[in-house]
Amino acid sequence: MRSIPFDLFEGQRARTRLGTTIDNPMSVLDLTIQTREIVESRLRGVWVRGELSDFKRHRNGHWYFCLRDRDAQIRCVVWLADQYRIPAAPDDGMQVVVFGHMTVFAARGDLQLKVIRIDAEGDGLWRKAMELTLAKLRREGLLDDSRKRPIPRFPQCIAVVTSPDGAALRDIVAVIRKRNLGARLVVCPAQVQGETAALEIAAAIRRVGRWANADVLIVGRGGGSKDDLWAFNDEHVARAVATSAVPVISAVGHEVDLTVCDAVADLRVPTPSAAANAACVSGDEVTKALISARRDLSDVMKRRLGAARRDVARLDRSIAQSAEQIVAERKSLLGSTAARLNALSPLATLSRGYAVARDENGAALTSARQFYAGLKFNLLLRDGQIAAKTEEAKDSSA
Repeated sequence: MRSIPFDLFEGQRARTRLGTTIDNPMSVLDLTIQTREIVESRLRGVWVRGELSDFKRHRNGHWYFCLRDRDAQIRCVVWLADQYRIPAAPDDGMQVVVFGHMTVFAARGDLQLKVIRIDAEGDGLWRKAMELTLAKLRREGLLDDSRKRPIPRFPQCIAVVTSPDGAALRDIVAVIRKRNLGARLVVCPAQVQGETAALEIAAAIRRVGRWANADVLIVGRGGGSKDDLWAFNDEHVARAVATSAVPVISAVGHEVDLTVCDAVADLRVPTPSAAANAACVSGDEVTKALISARRDLSDVMKRRLGAARRDVARLDRSIAQSAEQIVAERKSLLGSTAARLNALSPLATLSRGYAVARDENGAALTSARQFYAGLKFNLLLRDGQIAAKTEEAKDSSA
């Protein structure tokens, strides 16, 4: 006799007891619950391909849709708690591959697939999720070129947010050591893939900002699949980069990869090695910069010296012209003054035929009353003086 497993035997006994006779019928709920138990035990996890249709987002946050092909369809549900695994809500008409567990919704007796992962053929869902995030950030102005800051050429401290065990960090360290400019490298570790990666990366970026000792920040990782790089498309990471107090260089994946982090960062480079090159200049570049600066300084000094000489020459000409003008004005003034003085001078009066009588002490005799007979006086003429003696004096006023 074939042995029967205990749990199956117990199930048979239960069915014998319930629903096997008209006197002992099953309830609808019992039927749907037993059906669910059978379905869930037989189909624990399946991948299914089909076309997605009738997508609905319930007010409680759950997603409902149908998955169909030419011959059949199955109702599907994505609970709100499972949506974090899916980059974006799918669209009707998408060809998708879903992973889930078959179950029965006991309240209605509906057979449905409880989905926990959706992969669109190609990169449909990934692209849609990225475009939605970029559109939101663009509306807020976080993608504008005007807000992007220049990367300092000679940083003293370079911070890096990446996995401490990844190849990206090794590449960055190798480049910095080769350049050997004395810049300090500080690593703020974070997971760069997986469910917690986005929150860890965002927290590490904010931590560097609070530290406030870094001159530039490199955020990135090496290459990988879209799933591996997805943390750098997360809105939390994008906002942490946008609000960073330190200029950010994004170096995620390889040259062909493009993430939201790249779009928001102050500078996007194709690889972590390129980020290290962009974060600080080499010794040769420093030498060239010094030579160029010295040449520029010399040119500036020559231009300023030439300008100063021209200013001095112009000032010299201006002073000479001003002096000549002042002398001419003074000569003119002196001439006019001399003419006025000459007009008032007694000598000018004498030259017109007049004479001045002066006593022996040189005092002018201006009245007839000052003269008396026998008075000796000198008569001053234009070209000399004559000694004279009064014979007779008459006062015309008497």
